[in-house]
Amino acid sequence: MTTAPTPVPTPAATDPGGGPGASRTASSPTPAGRVPAARRGLRGGTWLATVPLLAFFAIGFGLPAVAILTGAFTVSSDAETGGGDFTTANLTESVQGAYWTALLSSLKLSALTALIGTAVGVPIAQAVVTSRFRMLREAVLTASGVLANFGGLPLAFAFVATLGNAGELTELFHLTDHGWSLYSFTGLTVAYLYFLVPLMVLTITPALDGLRVQWREAAQNNRATTLQYWRHVALPILFPSLLGGYVLLFGSAFAAYATAAAMVGATVPLISRQIADALSGNVLVGQGNLALALSLDMIIVAILVMAVYLPLQRRSARWLS
Repeated sequence: MTTAPTPVPTPAATDPGGGPGASRTASSPTPAGRVPAARRGLRGGTWLATVPLLAFFAIGFGLPAVAILTGAFTVSSDAETGGGDFTTANLTESVQGAYWTALLSSLKLSALTALIGTAVGVPIAQAVVTSRFRMLREAVLTASGVLANFGGLPLAFAFVATLGNAGELTELFHLTDHGWSLYSFTGLTVAYLYFLVPLMVLTITPALDGLRVQWREAAQNNRATTLQYWRHVALPILFPSLLGGYVLLFGSAFAAYATAAAMVGATVPLISRQIADALSGNVLVGQGNLALALSLDMIIVAILVMAVYLPLQRRSARWLS
């Protein structure tokens, strides 16, 4: 009588639960929750790579911010008495009288130019995105990148030579007879649009590129018109990007200084001009800390702008990524 061989138990059969009797090999997976040493080293290297950037940010932005915050709440050292003492008079004065008028004028100019820049820039960007000519797209985007950074004295000189009282276009079309004046709120608005519209084109083009063809095809399959597609599909998706672009244009116009200073001077009251006058002592001596208080007002507005802009960018990125 032949007997069957006794089967040899395997490690899995011996201890199916992976207990002390289970076989462990060198190729066993890494336990959950533990990061491999190579990845930990990579993360450490990444943080080390950001140290120069963080140091530059601390020196270039952190120290000036601390100096502005400290100076805004202290008496100027140029004052006759109480230099260096704590006070809230600077902030109180910065939102009164001519300074408050200048702040409101800056907010009005920024809001208006940002609105017009958004309304004009979006159709241009849409035409570029839907164009079949690649060279046209590249040319418009390249020009927008250049013009978005073309400001300050060169821009003011270009507008004075073109649309000033003795400018080429002013004399050619007799604009002065129709009430045109470059050195006014309207003229400054036109000058600001020269760099705000290209900035909007650069800002909104990636969002328009993110609109998927399948969404338009699905709308057409459901017999939706072009207007219905933009109203119910495209615009709700683009709304965070549009609002974010508007906020970005608002911040750029609010912080602009050189163009207005060279073109209109004190004709149009702006908060940036008031800061320059207080620092240089054009009006009163010893107003340096008042200028810091005005700068703090601008920083607060910038923080509010960024508080709106960043969440909108994250929200639109979810749809357009």
